[in-house]
Amino acid sequence: MRGIFKSFGSVEALRGADLEVRPAEVMALVGDNGAGKSTLIKVLSGVHAADGGSILVDGVPVRIDSPTDAVRAGVETVYQDLALCDNLDVVANLYLGRELRSPPDGIVGRFLAVKRMSFEARRILEELAVTLPSLRTPVSSLSGGQRQAIAVGRAVLWGSRIVVLDEPTAALGVQQTAMVYDLIRTLRDRGISVILISHNMVDVFAIADRITVLRLGANAGVFDAAVSRPSDVVAAITGSDAIVGGGRR
Repeated sequence: MRGIFKSFGSVEALRGADLEVRPAEVMALVGDNGAGKSTLIKVLSGVHAADGGSILVDGVPVRIDSPTDAVRAGVETVYQDLALCDNLDVVANLYLGRELRSPPDGIVGRFLAVKRMSFEARRILEELAVTLPSLRTPVSSLSGGQRQAIAVGRAVLWGSRIVVLDEPTAALGVQQTAMVYDLIRTLRDRGISVILISHNMVDVFAIADRITVLRLGANAGVFDAAVSRPSDVVAAITGSDAIVGGGRR
């Protein structure tokens, strides 16, 4: 994402913001409330149309005017509310709105391909090392970490190349947070790029490869998590006069 501008009336939410995510990388996107994180991601996911700037995938410009365009470009966003249906089971949630039919074409295709969907659901969850009681378990009875895994599994199932996770460990316990960490590492190992939005510096430094800081709708630094300190990132977030080290690409 290069030079993204977005205004809402007289409010400039984004002022030429950039975001670069490399293949098989976990990029954390951080900033204070109102920094523009959510707006930038909503532009990437097709919820908002940018007023200016460009989006490139593999160096090729793409036009994202709707969530459908984002999915077509290989971008899937898992919002904090996860968008799961509590009354449906795991398979139904993975295929929600994209159900497979049998036969797939023609007027006869009015039956759900239950066996095929169950097989693919089990395959994806096994690849992500996700353990569940049963694929027929209603998601309302799953833990927070398991629910997050279902939402991420849905993104992987549809061949996403970039998965955006919005505060994935919010309100989770220690064990469930560790499960989400493992899930993100598995995505990276599969060659999928991850954008992690988080206010939690522990999460950011535990899992991210690089960190992009937004402040007042513009970039305030890009940090290598391996050689930077949390205090450096916090200084960039707050605009502190403290010396910020490691804020180089």
